[in-house]
Amino acid sequence: MEWMAWTWPTALFFIVIASLLVVFTVLGIRYPETPRTGILRIETTRGDRLFITLLGSAFINIAWLGLVGTNQAFALIVCLIYALAVFRWV
Repeated sequence: MEWMAWTWPTALFFIVIASLLVVFTVLGIRYPETPRTGILRIETTRGDRLFITLLGSAFINIAWLGLVGTNQAFALIVCLIYALAVFRWV
C-alpha cells in the first residue's frame, strides 16, 4: 500500500464497499427481488437502498466532521441507524 500512500482505514473502507457489492450481487442472484415502494414513493431494490444508504452515510460523516469534530465512532452509530431505517422503510 506504500505506492499509493493509503492508510489501513482507507483500505478497509474500500474492502468493505467491495464486499458489500459482492454480497448484494450474490443475494440478487440467489434471491431475486421485486421492487417495492416505500416512504419515498419510488420503487427501490436492495441495490437502490444500498446506494441511498452509502450516499446518505457520506453526507452524515461530512456533516459530523463539520459540526462536531473528529470523533467519528459516534457518526458510525448514526450511519448504522440511518442504514437500518433506509432498508426498513425506503
